[in-house]
Amino acid sequence: MSSSGFHEIVAALPYLFKTGMTFSLTLTTLAAVFGLLLGTLLAICRMSTSKLISVPATLYVNGMRSVPLLLVIFWFYFLAPYVGAWLTHAPMPIEVGAYRSAVITFTLFEAAYFCEIMRAGIASISHGQKQAALALGLTPRQTMLTVILPQALRNMTPALLTRVITLFQDTSLVYVLSMTDFFGTASEIASRDGSTVQMYLFAAAVYFVICFGASRFVRRFDMARHAH
Repeated sequence: MSSSGFHEIVAALPYLFKTGMTFSLTLTTLAAVFGLLLGTLLAICRMSTSKLISVPATLYVNGMRSVPLLLVIFWFYFLAPYVGAWLTHAPMPIEVGAYRSAVITFTLFEAAYFCEIMRAGIASISHGQKQAALALGLTPRQTMLTVILPQALRNMTPALLTRVITLFQDTSLVYVLSMTDFFGTASEIASRDGSTVQMYLFAAAVYFVICFGASRFVRRFDMARHAH
C-alpha cells in the first residue's frame, strides 16, 4: 500500500466509521431485534397444530430462505411503493425511502432464519417442562412466554449471534441502493480519490477483524456456557 493511499485512508476514517460503520451497525441492530421478534412469532406459528397458522408460516419461511437477499432488496424497494398505492388506492406510488426499505427488507428476510433457529431451540426443551408448567396452573401462553422461550433463547444464543454476524456482512448489499453503509462509503471514497485497491483492501480488513473477532467471542461464549 503506497504512502499516498495510506494517507487517503487515514483522512477518510471519520467518514468511514462515523457515517458508514454507524449506519451498518444500526441497520444490523434494528434488523436483528425486529427479525428475532418476528422470527420467534413465526417459529411458534410453524409449531402450531392448526394448519391455518402453520402452513402460511412454513410457506413464508421456506420462500424467504429460497431467494437471494439481493433480489428481495430490489423487489421491496421497487415494488413496495406500487403495491402500497394499490392497497390504499393512492394515485401515485407511496414513498417508502431507501432507509425504511432496507430495514423492512432485512427484518423480513432475517426473520425466516431466526425462525428456524428459535424453532430448534423450542424443540430442544423437554416436553415434561411444558407439562409441569401447565400442571402448576399456567396457561399455554404463559408457559411459552415464561418457561419455554427464555430457555430456548438461552440455548440458541450462539446460533443467533452467529446469524447476526452474517447479517452484519450482508448489510453491505444496501450499496446497490446507493446507501452510505461502510462498504458504500469505502466505494464512494475509492471512486472519488482513485484509490480503489487500497480502499477495498482496507474495507475487507475491517470486515475481517470485526467478524473474526465476533466469531471468536461467540465460540468462547459457547465454551463458557457448556463449562457451567
